Amino acid sequence: MQLTLIHNPDDKQTVLYKLSRVVYAETGATSLQIVEAMASMIYNIHIKYGKSFDDISTDSDLFESLKPTSKRHEYLNTDASDNKFQMCLRVVQKMMNGNLPDSVFGATIFHHTDVMPKWAVSRGYIAEYNDLLFYL
Repeated sequence: MQLTLIHNPDDKQTVLYKLSRVVYAETGATSLQIVEAMASMIYNIHIKYGKSFDDISTDSDLFESLKPTSKRHEYLNTDASDNKFQMCLRVVQKMMNGNLPDSVFGATIFHHTDVMPKWAVSRGYIAEYNDLLFYL
């Protein structure tokens, strides 16, 4: 007997899960506000730079958790039934449908407060949620 893999023709679902995993890994889904902030920033990048959600979901320059050496990398493999991950799924789906208000005021880049990238030294952040700082 030969098994055939069935490809899900709905690529939007695949991207939804990829983005939700990144949002979960970067925020820890510690609150609805921080999840909405990260999703808002992703939407801002999509609109301002015309990047597809799929391209954004794999941008390791933007999301440190995508790098295997990151301390947040393990969160990308969270169980899909986890309640916090399910919250990320709902918020990201809302964002992908264009129904999430911008809670980061147009921000398109961020960093965690435990690091200070060179690019952030000369800029002022415009939003702060937990340990995340958002910039234009």
